[in-house]
Amino acid sequence: MHLFAKRIVPTLKWLTSLLLLLTATGVHAQYVYEYKHTADVYYDKADYYSAALYYNKSLTEKSVKSRDVTPYGMDRPARTNNKRDYNEIVYKLAESYRKYNDYASAEKWYAQAATLKGNPYPLARFYYGVSLRANKKFDQAIQQFTQFRQEYHETDDYGPRADMEIKNCQFARDDASYQQEYLVTRLGGNINVGGANYAPIAFGPDKMVFTSSRPDSQATAKKKTPFINNLWNASGEDSVYSASDKVDVPAARGLDQGAASITPDGRILFITRWSIVGGIKTTRICAAKRTGTGWSEPVELDANINVAGYNSMQPNVSTDGKYLSFASNRPGGMGKYDIWYCDINADGTLSTAHNMGTTINTREEDEAPYYNSEAKTLVFSTNGRVGLGAMDLFTSNGTFGSWTEPVNLGTPFNSPKDDIYFTAKDVKDPLKSGFISSDRESVCCLELFSFVTTKKPKVNMLGGGVTDCDTHQPLAGVRVSLIDPATNNVLQTVTVDESGLYFFSVEMKKRYKVLFERRDYFAKAIYSNTDTLERIDSMFNPSVCMKRYEIGKPIVLEDIHYDFDKATLRPESKPVLDSIVTLMKDNADIHIEMSAHTDSKGKDAYNMKLSQARAQSCVDYLVSKGVPVSRLIARGYGKTRPVAPNTLPNGKDNPAGRALNRRTEFKVLSTTVLLK
Repeated sequence: MHLFAKRIVPTLKWLTSLLLLLTATGVHAQYVYEYKHTADVYYDKADYYSAALYYNKSLTEKSVKSRDVTPYGMDRPARTNNKRDYNEIVYKLAESYRKYNDYASAEKWYAQAATLKGNPYPLARFYYGVSLRANKKFDQAIQQFTQFRQEYHETDDYGPRADMEIKNCQFARDDASYQQEYLVTRLGGNINVGGANYAPIAFGPDKMVFTSSRPDSQATAKKKTPFINNLWNASGEDSVYSASDKVDVPAARGLDQGAASITPDGRILFITRWSIVGGIKTTRICAAKRTGTGWSEPVELDANINVAGYNSMQPNVSTDGKYLSFASNRPGGMGKYDIWYCDINADGTLSTAHNMGTTINTREEDEAPYYNSEAKTLVFSTNGRVGLGAMDLFTSNGTFGSWTEPVNLGTPFNSPKDDIYFTAKDVKDPLKSGFISSDRESVCCLELFSFVTTKKPKVNMLGGGVTDCDTHQPLAGVRVSLIDPATNNVLQTVTVDESGLYFFSVEMKKRYKVLFERRDYFAKAIYSNTDTLERIDSMFNPSVCMKRYEIGKPIVLEDIHYDFDKATLRPESKPVLDSIVTLMKDNADIHIEMSAHTDSKGKDAYNMKLSQARAQSCVDYLVSKGVPVSRLIARGYGKTRPVAPNTLPNGKDNPAGRALNRRTEFKVLSTTVLLK
């Protein structure tokens, strides 16, 4: 599980513990301790580096020397090692190495622990597989996970986790789509020194804020523990950055702080603060306001974000400043840590927090969200989906409440170790360049890496033409929008010129909706599938014609027929009405009147009743196809509005004129469309 700077550089941590001990007990104090007992004390306090040091001593040194000093002052005489102690030391040594991410050493000791007589530690084989996978020995890892699955019969989640690990190894071993169009580079300069460095926040092409546990010279001068996580400023270019100074956020005694996010207007800082008491980490999200010289004292957010008894962490403000997302293990989630979100109101207050849902969250760890509003792109980290192993970065498109299925970003974004925290330099194109955190090149700690695309994207074009349905001439001034039909997000928009032509750059093997809109014209939408772009660079839609309308001016619908002397629609009428259904869906802001008319045959009252029934039949059909009844009016006019003479000048019957008068029309009554 990831909780910020999950590991601090081991040597620094050991030296700090030793310095604190010498300060407390005096340099000349001498004690005799049993190595295993001392290691156990460190292990119980989650100081796994020191625990591994002493477990190693207990296996390699015959006696305890009087000059050895343990920071916790636990005086205990040496005792004779036995087989049970030996087995426990081997297993805890493997565990210690794994828990501060020295998988090379962990692999060696898990291999031994997994073969101990009587199988006293059944999870040793599972973590042996984890260590092999982290060391990119995928086939051997699959063998261990498979054997573990055969031997392990408990009903906990280790069985399903082993199944997932097998899939991870197969994905990492067999995936042929490793993304070589990206270059991921460990940051040079003085960024990755002195502890864990992670959770970057990019500000344009050359500045960032990040979290670091590097020594604080001021704390050292005051004889306080120097290795506290805080926010730092940095600047640079390409893959070389230098940290300059701490961000001026008031610190609190006994609290680490980091994994933060700042609103686009620079006025509010959301920051994670945490403490470890009795080996238990408690995390809270706080907010600070910009002052003249820095930031105000961070104030813990209320129970909407920080639920009592649970952790909340890793806040992220969307690039448009409208949403705050974060990770939490609060009730109501899918499993362990889930990603949650809430609206940021205009006054800075937060709406009720909502879970991202099962499209994003899994039963495992889902953390470190980043959302780019301009590109409608979510990037987050999880170990609950098939990937390269441990925490992997995934991406999904959409808006809060509607997401596409997450996709693993693949190599080189991800590695068999932990890859977490993402930020983009380019707001318009978040996958063009930016920073991530990973421990792929470290045995202890998260480090900062830059990424940049190296592939010049192939430009695939989708285009077509627009004409006036009546004049058949190119129609200028039409706004054409390219839309993702899965999320209804507008991806690109153009306004056509006198040529009537439009073009979009699109991706291959995707389905798009193309919407055409112009004032006083009925909007129209068509759908395009870009599968053919694998063979060609450009594809053209059929030409689209747009029909002009005037509010209140009737438009005759051809081929609307009813049974003789009845209001029953005949089958050939329904395709015509289906076109009105499409028109109403494409023009969601218009209200129309459906009207029916008769010739002069028959009595006035009868004709009025028949025409009203026929108009109502049309409205009923439209409603049955999903058009809201509130946008429709049925009106029968009988013979009161002829468009042609019912009789000839000589008084004889005019069949052609009466045929024109027996008609069905529609007209736009109102619209709220404000297109130019």
